[in-house]
Amino acid sequence: MTQRSLNLDDSLYQYLLDVSLRETPLLKRLRDETALLPMARWQIAPEQGQFMALLVQLTGARRILEIGTFTGYSAICLAQAMPADGQLICCDLPGDYNAIARRYWHEAGVLERIELRLAPALETLNTLERAGQGESFDLIFIDADKANYPVYLEHALVLARQGGLILFDNVLWSGRVLEQSPDSADTRAIQALNRALKRDQRLDLSLLPVGDGLTLCRKR
Repeated sequence: MTQRSLNLDDSLYQYLLDVSLRETPLLKRLRDETALLPMARWQIAPEQGQFMALLVQLTGARRILEIGTFTGYSAICLAQAMPADGQLICCDLPGDYNAIARRYWHEAGVLERIELRLAPALETLNTLERAGQGESFDLIFIDADKANYPVYLEHALVLARQGGLILFDNVLWSGRVLEQSPDSADTRAIQALNRALKRDQRLDLSLLPVGDGLTLCRKR
């Protein structure tokens, strides 16, 4: 028994992967290719992708919204866990990595389930709301520009159905959330989001030390 979460050193983390990670060769290749990019730090951890896929299976999510897609690793995890008639809308900006995502989505057999919208995420979210898609998403995963996290929360609450899940990535921000007077707008935004989520009676929540911190919110 333990009264707090464990710190994982390299050996214990490797053990976690050895006994639980079921990453496919395709996902491993995508992760290795992504690691060569200058923005490789944007990639989620493989055990986080597997955990989110399990959440999709547990909830039976059919409509998923992803804000921040990068090379498409998390999108594959989510799309493969969806029912065959599921739909995943991915929001990202135009970049060379879009082609990597599409290539792996095609190889994974999930390209038909994914709609990639290339525009500032706030524009896409406003478009979805104007199109009457409020309260229509079963799960929303937010892993984009951190400075807009508090704004993404409000949009997610409009777009998620009652009982739907909203996931925020990087909420521990490599420990920078402990800074007293951060210069970074991203750090300040994550701190503000974390404080706001604890008080927000519209949600049930749990912050898990998975990856760089993953907060699960259930819309009441």
